[in-house]
Amino acid sequence: MALPVRVGISLPVPPDVETTLETAAWAEREGFDGVWFADTGDADPLTLSAFVAARTRRVRIGVAVVPVYTRTPVVFGATLLALSHVAPNRFILGLGASSHAMIEGWHGVPMQRPLTRVKETALILRRIQTGEKVDFDGEVLHTHGYRLPQPMKSPVPIHIAALRQNMLELAGEVGDGVVLNLFPATAFPKLMEHIAVGAARAGKRLESLEIVCRFQVAVTDDPAAARERFRQRLAPYYATPVYNRFLAWTGFEDAARTIAEAWRAKDRARVMSAFPDALVDDIAVIGSADQCRAKIAALCRAGITTPAIHSLLSEPDAVRRTFDAFTPARFSAA
Repeated sequence: MALPVRVGISLPVPPDVETTLETAAWAEREGFDGVWFADTGDADPLTLSAFVAARTRRVRIGVAVVPVYTRTPVVFGATLLALSHVAPNRFILGLGASSHAMIEGWHGVPMQRPLTRVKETALILRRIQTGEKVDFDGEVLHTHGYRLPQPMKSPVPIHIAALRQNMLELAGEVGDGVVLNLFPATAFPKLMEHIAVGAARAGKRLESLEIVCRFQVAVTDDPAAARERFRQRLAPYYATPVYNRFLAWTGFEDAARTIAEAWRAKDRARVMSAFPDALVDDIAVIGSADQCRAKIAALCRAGITTPAIHSLLSEPDAVRRTFDAFTPARFSAA
């Protein structure tokens, strides 16, 4: 039996932490299923998750995703212990490899063997959550003698972020769910095929997995300006090795090559010019409320179970207009 579609919003929103917490409380009052954070250099999403838990009673709280290189499995385990107590049966942890720009650039940590690192982090966390003493020797991670100081109030689902074939299959195999991001809609069937391969490896049905996607959405009367905002904010993502290879893998080899060459030449204008309107519209969700709802509803019918609506525009009125279009009173994936 397929999982129900559960619509959430993606946080934080500007200008500050208090605005984010107020928006999370608003989302619960409006009937959204969840609020989802990304770990992209804003206020720490795991800390914010605890604050949101204190401000809400029902809404699910997810982080999609935390890079596995920035915290050890034991640190993750201790965090899950705290969040399982303040938000029992409401918190979801997403794990991912992230990008070279963040891991090697920001953190100064070598981004080595990402597939193995993600898999072993998830496996260790599963053992930690049992409450038993953990002894684990993997190919890249090792931990011995750690045990949670008190029982978990409720197990925390572990979702895996994935872009291309091997990680998609690992996510289907190891994850309780899968996190997708910034994919061209035309490539979605290809992504789902590989998730299904991984799920089958573990004896799971694809329909049993939560498929989360943080959509970049702009409900607007000026789609041209919103597309330009996408180019300014998100085109550089696709210059990073992981997203550049992802774009090529999804069928946009020429655009990926142009972006990589232009980025090496420090030609930002050429990077943005590699995104014609058609490609922007394939990745982002831009247009009237009805147009945006129709695109996301179609992707939900194709397999997305949890769309997390992120406002591509940051002005307060634009953020609220975009979120308002997807309240349960206004949006159905049927």
